[in-house]
Amino acid sequence: MSTGTSTAAGLLLGFGLDRLLGDPRRWHPVAGFGYAASALESVTYSDRRSAGVLHEALGVGAVIAVGFGVRRGGVVATALATWAVLGGRSLARTGREMADRLESGDLAAARALLPSLCGRDPEVLDADGLACAALESIAENTSDATVAPLLWGAATGVPGLLGYRAINTLDAMIGYRNDRYERFGWAAARIDDLANLVPARVTGLLTAAAAPLVGGRPVTALRAWHRDAAKHPSPNAGVVEASMAGALGVRLGGKTQYRYGIELRPTLGDGPSPTVPDLRRAIRISEAVQVAAALTAATWAILRPRRGSSPSGT
Repeated sequence: MSTGTSTAAGLLLGFGLDRLLGDPRRWHPVAGFGYAASALESVTYSDRRSAGVLHEALGVGAVIAVGFGVRRGGVVATALATWAVLGGRSLARTGREMADRLESGDLAAARALLPSLCGRDPEVLDADGLACAALESIAENTSDATVAPLLWGAATGVPGLLGYRAINTLDAMIGYRNDRYERFGWAAARIDDLANLVPARVTGLLTAAAAPLVGGRPVTALRAWHRDAAKHPSPNAGVVEASMAGALGVRLGGKTQYRYGIELRPTLGDGPSPTVPDLRRAIRISEAVQVAAALTAATWAILRPRRGSSPSGT
């Protein structure tokens, strides 16, 4: 079996494990990395960008080194690494649980669930606000939790899978513009932006292609992306959120309250603010995009040129 075929098989098997089993319930490797990164921060922290660069290099570098060490396990290693870093089934399950709680009128339970999706302050949100926050998280995390790791896995195998998840995890931990992390978290945020440039745009294209599944039009999703994405402070979240807004025919953005303060986000898309049925439609698109991304990544792993090979194979 060639390297590309082995990688493709591992990616598809790992994706299947995620769809079947979801996140590991105990001893999750990503959680373990988070604990290790927190311990490392107690040593590396200083209110300087250079300290953040060192923290990022040590954390991500160690994980990539592990990836190079275990990649000789072939299909099995790739499958297990893929399963460990994906979060697509858990994302969709949490989104549906949010929709169920909102439809039943249990706002307290919905507010308690929101932190597992995003960093918005749930106490200031009504039912539609909770639905909107969850929908925006579904859009962004479809890229972060599934599309990006699959593409990095297709490009570089196990080191790419693990390295991307380390980058994304560190951004979630320290990539904030607050008093503690404005400088220390700068490197984590910028590297995460770079790692997601291509995956976010692939997600946008796949979201547009999936729009007819929920009564939307691809051209509307692409128009919202072209017109609105650049308004967003994130070069990647703007793409996936605007594409999702256009696919659903809703408007996202506006006043956004986090625990660390309020941000006035630009509006993305046209139409009314999203409601609970729109959240369910977004989950349908997310799951379709995840399947398409797995197939795309596997195909790319097989077809992409290998170092030292010529187009003719000689």
